[in-house]
Amino acid sequence: MEPRRGTDELVHGTMVSWCVPGQGPPLVCVHGAGVSSKQTLPLVRALSGRMEAWAVDLPGFGESTAPDRDPTVTGLAEALLDWVRAQRLTEPCLLGVSMGAQVVVEAAVRAPGEVGSVVLAGPTVDPRLRSLPVLAARLMLDNFREGPSLVVSGVTDYRRAGPLRVLRSWLASRDHRIERVLPEVGRPALVLRGTKDPLCPGHWAEEVTRLLPRGRLVTVPGQPHALTAAAPGRVADLVHDFVGEAVR
Repeated sequence: MEPRRGTDELVHGTMVSWCVPGQGPPLVCVHGAGVSSKQTLPLVRALSGRMEAWAVDLPGFGESTAPDRDPTVTGLAEALLDWVRAQRLTEPCLLGVSMGAQVVVEAAVRAPGEVGSVVLAGPTVDPRLRSLPVLAARLMLDNFREGPSLVVSGVTDYRRAGPLRVLRSWLASRDHRIERVLPEVGRPALVLRGTKDPLCPGHWAEEVTRLLPRGRLVTVPGQPHALTAAAPGRVADLVHDFVGEAVR
């Protein structure tokens, strides 16, 4: 089943979303820096009929609009929470890819009673990789590993958001200290990492898991950074099982 589209007007701008029906607690998928819900829609499609799943465009990205100000991780987290409330979702699982993981973590800490669990797919930023040249080099390596179709999709999203907003989102991700927030996440958490992910090295994925009070790490062999697009079927199975266990 193809996801249905919706648009919500919020104080942060508009948020466009896509949804498929299913059972159990809802899943809300949040994309990474500069891109859009196209990064998470393959996962949402893979979950159709199994669990209610949503893919959102954060304000200023994809088809969503935003006020003319710099995106910040905390500001995007507040927008995500406002959207969850507007949809009247009860304790959803929030899944974030790359910078989306930073947004999800902030949302879970700011409204712990409104979030059921979290999934962090390729969480950023490893403190050892904070310099922009290093991050850019690793992003280029990951683009090579992800293949032409995912690269073209990402470039299309960058053009739509505009170079300045994309750069500001990268800077926001680099400057956010996720390692300081992770210990405050009290909900069950699943960390996912592809073994070919240069932006989330193995030692960093292990550190993220250690910092989470209720964290668990699963590695996906042979996969790059954007797991929700590169391996949606495998991620769908992992997320479906994790959310089912989290509500028991």
